[in-house]
Amino acid sequence: MGFTKTTKTSFLILSDTHGKDHIMPKVPVDVAIHCGDLTDESKLDEFRSSLELLKSIDAPLKLVIAGNHDFSLDQTAFENLTAEATSKCHVEPELIKKEYGDFGQVRELCSNSEDESITFLDEGIHSFRLQNGAALTVYASPFTPSRDAHQGFQFKHNDEHDFSISPSDNKRVDIAITHGPPKGVLDRTSSNQRGGCDQLFAAISKARPRLHCFGHIHEGWGAKLVTWRGKEPTTTTPSHFTEIDNGASILIDSLADYKSRKFDSEQDAKDRKKRKERLFKDGFRSTSHCKDDKHPLVAGQQTLFVNAALEMGPEDEDPDAREQVPWIVELELPNAYHSRNNRGGGWQLRRSWLWLFCLTPGSGVGEPAWYPLLVSLI
Repeated sequence: MGFTKTTKTSFLILSDTHGKDHIMPKVPVDVAIHCGDLTDESKLDEFRSSLELLKSIDAPLKLVIAGNHDFSLDQTAFENLTAEATSKCHVEPELIKKEYGDFGQVRELCSNSEDESITFLDEGIHSFRLQNGAALTVYASPFTPSRDAHQGFQFKHNDEHDFSISPSDNKRVDIAITHGPPKGVLDRTSSNQRGGCDQLFAAISKARPRLHCFGHIHEGWGAKLVTWRGKEPTTTTPSHFTEIDNGASILIDSLADYKSRKFDSEQDAKDRKKRKERLFKDGFRSTSHCKDDKHPLVAGQQTLFVNAALEMGPEDEDPDAREQVPWIVELELPNAYHSRNNRGGGWQLRRSWLWLFCLTPGSGVGEPAWYPLLVSLI
């Protein structure tokens, strides 16, 4: 098995902007990722605001998925909710059309955006060759579990959803982009309950991507470098109790580090305040896990989880609270021209070489000479 060369790749990750005018960091990155809930009420004007926000990001590729609030991108939810609005709430159809448009209009709005770097992802696996020469394979899913599944891209808690993160040819997905978190990782709600999806966790524990980014649970903002137990899941029903080696995992940051605690000393309180001020001054939180970093990510053995929800939870009563910040992450990705092994990525692109024998002027004795030229086909 040959050594796979990699390229350091930077990501700006955000989620749950809800149509608000968030200020994006003026830092160039290779890829920007929005993990859904671009809107609060799925109105056309909110989508327009979100597109303007995405345009302000300095990245040659911007990957976007929907969230449960973006129901006008989900045909079934859109038709059900608009029918309910007219029949039960007696809202005029003309007003609904003015605010939400017809189904498909939002997708058309995104497709006709002047920013060609914005790519809306449906559920499934997608592959890209990045401008920095890296190959990127992502799995995207906007679906989240819900008690009543009343909004967009939702299924009831007791129903099953197939998070098909591993491709049929069993190659590795580099990044999973979902709206909601897996159960047990960065999914604590304000009531201290786990709000993540157990089916999603099981799928992630089998696929083991380099990065899994999401939002949805606003109070779960943070990042954690998880080390997996063993090479494969240890049980047929994987959970965060059975699959995560907590002793070898690292919590990089969470909201708890910025909120005052009952038994904080005066110095602790000052330190927390300084960290919070610096965070908001920078406008983002960063972490890097490349080969020369303190904690380099080991593909297949570790996954970096990032909850990048920007809007605070509605229960946050901290008078000093402000909107949360996006994440900037650096990871190594395989080079696009290297073949990728059976656990190495979403698709293969091998460098091919061609020997060309070129005729040159004579060698000094009046005769032509041939010389070989090695040419790469990609």
